[in-house]
Amino acid sequence: MQRHLAQFNIARIRYPLNDPRMAEFVENVARVNALAEQIEGFVWRLQDASGHAMNMTVYDDPAVLPNLTLWENVAALERFVFKTAHSRFYRRREEWFTPTKPTLVMWWVEPGTRPTMADGVERLDHLKAYGPTDF
Repeated sequence: MQRHLAQFNIARIRYPLNDPRMAEFVENVARVNALAEQIEGFVWRLQDASGHAMNMTVYDDPAVLPNLTLWENVAALERFVFKTAHSRFYRRREEWFTPTKPTLVMWWVEPGTRPTMADGVERLDHLKAYGPTDF
């Protein structure tokens, strides 16, 4: 049975999004999101009317940015993260974000499922409480 890979990650910004030190990151969000959507194996991403999720609040903290995407398989997600322009920003993440652990969870969903932010938070909280599990 085919399933899709859901991935949810969070990042705590070092500076407000309108701070000049965040400019390069903010100015490239739309570009990187568009790139993701063009990668073979991309299925869906959480976004609001702005076209991204940076205006969404998670953990009642506006300094924490969420990211929730669906992929056909692990290889597609890996290709996007490490083999595209995204990798240049990923390598520089500590310029814009404070290190926190854990920040990433992944799980399998049935095709057609659209996980919610609450689903991602539930999974990340479970990881924090119990460590890696099948959940």
